[in-house]
Amino acid sequence: MSAPRQLRIGLSTTTTEPGLTGGRLDGIGVYSHALLRELPQAGCAVIPYSFGPTASLSVGRPMPRSLALATVSDLLLPGTRQHMDVDVFHATDYRIVRMDCPVVATLHDALPIAHPEWCNPRLRGLKNWAQVNAARKADHVIAVSQFAIAELVQCFGVDERRISVVPNGVDEAWLEPAPESRVAETLRSLGLRAGYFLTVGTIQPRKNFARLLEAYLGLPANVRAQRQLVIVGAPGARSDDVVNRIRAAQQRGENVVWLSHLTSFDQLRHVYAGAGVFVFPSLYEGFGIPVVEAFGAGVPVIASNATSVPEVTAGAAVDVDPLSVSAIGSAMLELARDDALRRRCMAAGTVRALQLTWRETARKTAAVYRALLK
Repeated sequence: MSAPRQLRIGLSTTTTEPGLTGGRLDGIGVYSHALLRELPQAGCAVIPYSFGPTASLSVGRPMPRSLALATVSDLLLPGTRQHMDVDVFHATDYRIVRMDCPVVATLHDALPIAHPEWCNPRLRGLKNWAQVNAARKADHVIAVSQFAIAELVQCFGVDERRISVVPNGVDEAWLEPAPESRVAETLRSLGLRAGYFLTVGTIQPRKNFARLLEAYLGLPANVRAQRQLVIVGAPGARSDDVVNRIRAAQQRGENVVWLSHLTSFDQLRHVYAGAGVFVFPSLYEGFGIPVVEAFGAGVPVIASNATSVPEVTAGAAVDVDPLSVSAIGSAMLELARDDALRRRCMAAGTVRALQLTWRETARKTAAVYRALLK
């Protein structure tokens, strides 16, 4: 039986452009970068495209028209289609215009509509419009979790028959132990001592870092002295309160470290590898990539029991009520002290990470393209 023909896939890579993002990849950027790397192994010839000033682009070629011009054309001339010399165009970041080829859109969550109180009020309307626009113009929609389906139907009006679930993943390289000498070097450069409590994510209300900080500060003094709380993430929308709490704890001499920016994926991987416990108390996630990264790094995980997170952890983490500071703190203390529980969580996490790799994400994504073209 002959192998399926290679597909020409246009992939939006705006969120991976260093000249546009400052070198900081958010969750959508990580997703787009992973597909760019892995789709060729799944039988796809990937042609990256980015919106933005041509001089700022180094990953994707410029789109035929700017987003503003293409959007105006869509509104004034709805029958027009932008020509793309590809079999399928995959929009990963909500920037969609009408094209003369099938369009697949990944809608990661419905946060601006489901929880407007957590979003930047100046950008909320624009994000709502962009997401609804993407849902309307796409021929097929990819959701990153089963949880997301109901929200896509309710918030965006997507026909459930046009939705496929393709989970996010982790780089397979993370499943190999990071070199101990490199990890130690990174930790020294950042002022970290191995065994800390770690959390990763943009600082914003839904990440629930305020309750995590409160839970950590409620731990016995000897535990806090032994284990730092390390927060990795840039400040996001409505983050002032949490940032102020973090800085106040630091000024009081608490063992809290905030890393607002890491310089490379290797550095991030080393920070995961040095952790003793990973804590992810998020109130809302379309998926939750940091959980899988922690699994891949062999770190025991405490995770929220809300939204999509239990679907991602699949029993491999210690689940907690993210609204309960005492539950978060009790789980942190238990994993810090119970070596047998730690080993069980580490083993279960490794198994789960093997099921959720970016290579598998790319394989399932390519299957969506092929089904759409039948």
